[in-house]
Amino acid sequence: MAKVQKKGLVRIFNAYKYSMKGFKAGIENEAAIRQELVLAAIMTVAAFFIFNSAVELVLLIVTPWIVVITELLNSAVEAVVDRIGPEFHELSGRAKDLGSAAVFVALGVTLFTWAAIIVEHVIG
Repeated sequence: MAKVQKKGLVRIFNAYKYSMKGFKAGIENEAAIRQELVLAAIMTVAAFFIFNSAVELVLLIVTPWIVVITELLNSAVEAVVDRIGPEFHELSGRAKDLGSAAVFVALGVTLFTWAAIIVEHVIG
């Protein structure tokens, strides 16, 4: 028998609860998530002292939170792979490496964005 899906506000409330469980699990179990959450919060505040335009403000705030999003997804992939078993499998290793690469790209985009805006302010 198919599972009956909740609707309306109950579904939204349940989704919120599951999201909070995810944040809690990430904070409790993943040092990278803790570090990136703290860094994103600091960078969000710092953005208000750096920006010169609305676009700059959005870029300065959004990019570190993209890192957090990517790290949450990477941690989810790692949890699923670890759940399958501890033995090495090429596809499990590939999945973890791809998740790590995604975090690396998000960090690079953030670094590039922040550096470009700061350099523009120093030079310009």
